Amino acid sequence: MAGMPIVNRVEAARFPAFPVGGAAGASLKPEHLAAIHADPAPVGFFEIHAENYMGAGGPPHAALAAIRERWPVSLHGVCMSIGGPQPLDKDHLKRFKSLVDRYEPALVSEHLAWSTHETTYFNDLLPLPYTPATLDRVAEHIEEMQEAIGRPILLENPSTYVVFKESMLAETEFLRALVRRTGCGLLLDVNNVFVSATNHGYSALEYLADFPLEHVGEIHLAGHAEQEDDEGALLLIDSHDGPVTDAVWKLYEIVIGRRGPIPTLVEWDSDIPGWPVLKAEAQAAQEILDRHAVSQIRGAAHG
Repeated sequence: MAGMPIVNRVEAARFPAFPVGGAAGASLKPEHLAAIHADPAPVGFFEIHAENYMGAGGPPHAALAAIRERWPVSLHGVCMSIGGPQPLDKDHLKRFKSLVDRYEPALVSEHLAWSTHETTYFNDLLPLPYTPATLDRVAEHIEEMQEAIGRPILLENPSTYVVFKESMLAETEFLRALVRRTGCGLLLDVNNVFVSATNHGYSALEYLADFPLEHVGEIHLAGHAEQEDDEGALLLIDSHDGPVTDAVWKLYEIVIGRRGPIPTLVEWDSDIPGWPVLKAEAQAAQEILDRHAVSQIRGAAHG
């Protein structure tokens, strides 16, 4: 039934239940594994893309199991095509569920996007029109996914490069309606907010003022690339190939000031630097989280 809470299945835990609240994490990359295990205090948690671990075994799973023994993990899906017009891929959903069962992630998320058409799979996260019909379809897919894995997911706001004339709802309104209908949470990607706002000429601050921050369970930060469109105007690409920009850090500080410390993940998926560089980005986020956590404690004590 729509909107019913998802009850986690009670099973014996295979891994330690590490806390993740108020922690900053980083993308888990194979080239960093040795450095991570040699680091006495790397980051608060690691995030993996589910599709990289959908094989039955082998070195990727051995490496991930070793990480999961010591740190919490966030499972981030990129190919569920939750906004697509066709039914969810049952085999893909089954493999996703097996990862949830296998690694007991602290956080589970997917994108508000589509990436398949019939038998064609696109290597991109494509936008969708915000209409009542799309809302019904996405809500149905979220409920199917949550029922399959036995827990709520976090849905990520997209980075977009086009808008649809058919759209009847603002993106923030669309996300709020999905939370209300399905009981899912939200993953707020602050870089995506900045990229989309710049590309479409609206205010990132106004977008965040209308965003349902009370339902955010995780934040993403990442770098972006600057290009030009066909008319020579600035075009930002959500490239995940560099450090978080000053503008995105400022927006992040505003969000944490309003919402309080919540798990924050720094993504870096191409032109990957050495571990110290990625760790430093996560540490910068952790400093902001810690500063606001102290402010909240002081405020509560004063109150």
